[in-house]
Amino acid sequence: MTEETPGFEENEKPEGTSDATTPDDAAKAAGSADKAAPAGPAPAGEELVEVGLQAQLDQAQAALNERTADLQRLQAEYQNYRRRVERDRVAVKEVAVANLLSELLPTLDDIGRARDHGELVGGFKSVAESLETVVAKMGLQQFGKEGEPFDPLVHEALMHSYAPDVTETTCVQILQPGYRIGERTIRPARVAVAEPQPGAGPKAEDSSDEESGGPEEG
Repeated sequence: MTEETPGFEENEKPEGTSDATTPDDAAKAAGSADKAAPAGPAPAGEELVEVGLQAQLDQAQAALNERTADLQRLQAEYQNYRRRVERDRVAVKEVAVANLLSELLPTLDDIGRARDHGELVGGFKSVAESLETVVAKMGLQQFGKEGEPFDPLVHEALMHSYAPDVTETTCVQILQPGYRIGERTIRPARVAVAEPQPGAGPKAEDSSDEESGGPEEG
């Protein structure tokens, strides 16, 4: 008669065996689950991140455009400032040169009178010609000639008369020449002017009528 060992059952698994799944089996099961699960929409969190990044990009682009506009405006203001400074510098230089040459005009007048009277000779002639050369290099120009039409913008009439051989107000004598620097007149030419004889036109018409014999008799 055989004795049964207490606590031992026929269906009990031998020692050393276990119901736990091996790592390889778990990996295969996970892969099968991933393949079986359908692809769904992106999580809401990723969408919020993309929206935030786009907003930051738009803000940075707006700031860049604003700074670019500021830089362009500053550059334009600087260019205008440079041009204004250059114009002011040229204007100040012209005024300074004009003031200096204005002080030399009486000396130039004396040289001109000495030349007209034949007294510009010897060393005085050399000095006078050197001075005239220097002021010419500085831009001083002399104007005013006999026979040119009178222009109140550049001429100053000191004497007035009538002449039968002129058809308009004409400079018949230059008492003092005028001087200019470029388009800037620093002294008008002082002249004597002559106008046509009053009534010369109508008299000439009357004489022509008399020479033609007047109207024909019927």
